[in-house]
Amino acid sequence: MSERKTPPRGVTGAAAATADRSVPEAQSGSAALPQEALEIAAGYAFGGPALDLGALLWDGVCLPDAQVRIPLPMLNRHGLVAGATGTGKTKTLQLIAEQLSAQGVPVFLADIKGDVSGISAPGARNEKVQARAAEVHQQWEATGFPAEFYALGGIGHGIPVRATVTSFGPLLLSKVLQLNQTQEQSLGLIFHYADQKGLELVDLKDLRAVVAFLTSEEGKAELRNIGGLSTATAGVILRSLTAFEAEGMADFFGEPEFDTAELLRTADDGRGLVSVLELAAVQDRPRLFSTFLMWLLADLFHDLPEVGDVDRPKLVFFFDEAHLLFNGASKAFLDSLTQTVRLIRSKGVGVFFVTQTAKDVPADVLAQLGNRVQHALRAFTPDDQKALKATVKTFPDSAYDLEELLTGLGTGEAVVTVLSEKGAPTPVAATRLRAPESLMGPVDAGALDSAVRSSSLHGRYAQAVDRESAYEKLDSRGAKGPDEIKAPPRPPEEGPSVVEQVVGSGMFKSLARSLGTQLGREITRSVFGTARTRRRR
Repeated sequence: MSERKTPPRGVTGAAAATADRSVPEAQSGSAALPQEALEIAAGYAFGGPALDLGALLWDGVCLPDAQVRIPLPMLNRHGLVAGATGTGKTKTLQLIAEQLSAQGVPVFLADIKGDVSGISAPGARNEKVQARAAEVHQQWEATGFPAEFYALGGIGHGIPVRATVTSFGPLLLSKVLQLNQTQEQSLGLIFHYADQKGLELVDLKDLRAVVAFLTSEEGKAELRNIGGLSTATAGVILRSLTAFEAEGMADFFGEPEFDTAELLRTADDGRGLVSVLELAAVQDRPRLFSTFLMWLLADLFHDLPEVGDVDRPKLVFFFDEAHLLFNGASKAFLDSLTQTVRLIRSKGVGVFFVTQTAKDVPADVLAQLGNRVQHALRAFTPDDQKALKATVKTFPDSAYDLEELLTGLGTGEAVVTVLSEKGAPTPVAATRLRAPESLMGPVDAGALDSAVRSSSLHGRYAQAVDRESAYEKLDSRGAKGPDEIKAPPRPPEEGPSVVEQVVGSGMFKSLARSLGTQLGREITRSVFGTARTRRRR
């Protein structure tokens, strides 16, 4: 939907004036900066490609000669964008996403409120935008960026994003179903059983059929064979699945399954594609969409090769409303999330968590985040005051009075600290942020639907497919047990099937090669219990 196509842009505007200079004193007029401001500005005078966030604020005054920036290679060191409602977090995401796209880096954005679609259209020049651009020495130009729009299960405006139950895995599904630790481990055993017996779990009715079979008279012997799974626990899981499906969640699971490699594409002009997942239509199901975002990230983690430190990220993933992911999470889930965040950096993927306060993110995850944009916080209640003090303690030593500063920031202002080109934290910098160049609001629904229908991915994912899987196999054979379901033989050169099960530290992991799929698809479970399958194109 972008109306202007340009080649990938490097650093522009005020940032271009400083890109080849090592110290801010060399900038025009910077000699007049206070010494403290000079020292802060020196921490952001990077020589390589970088994203321009805005201009330094010192003693209530905007100093446009002191630009605050993030080195492009450090965007895969993860980050946090935090702040109270209405302080400008969404616009900060838009600003960062635009510049990443301009430098050829694909971006994933979760659109919780339905107002990020404007990134695909040029922004509107007005007095407010012009004033902000002048304040921070920004060469503002209305620009739309190449975007692809998705919707979970096709609910909302976007190309449907679905996952099979098999690839989603027991750990993430347990989070969605609100199972306890014992039930989580039991669900892992059920997945293992289905893999071993060649019962493909494509959608929710497949999993429900397997659990129902295991609790039936014919299937009770199977419970004893797999061990550690009681009839009562299986019944709890079955009831949870039935209730979950009754709430309309079945649309999110099935085929064709979304290939997360679609998120790594660039446009014809070299700019990174901005993938926008609309979640406004499922705002009332926060646990589902937050866990589904984790599936996307875990799926990428499983597929991407190790690349180490790179000149630019392969993808930057923005995880909005991140607190929903952590609320009520089991220890196994948090351990896996922490491990995924820690290891995915070496695969060239940066993850930014977006939430209200740093305390919403567990300490082990927070420790993995190298970049920080903290918008204003409120301090109206004793709990607010406690959260404010806790947030201040998470920052490096600063020349600012951060407790006072964080409650006095205006909309579009933030406290920033990032990793320098050498990987060291930069000085804490109060910053007046730049204005996004794309539309700060949603695009017209008609234009959005037109963009979705004209996408090259629409024909691949729009129509749901319901092929033979566990439900059909069990239903067609009546009382026959899964042992009587014969899978196609694997070609000799592929060798025998392998099933490994590990249950420990509250976490189930399995590696299974399925004999029960029509195409002999290989199933491999990762640290998150998610499975990678050969997709059908």
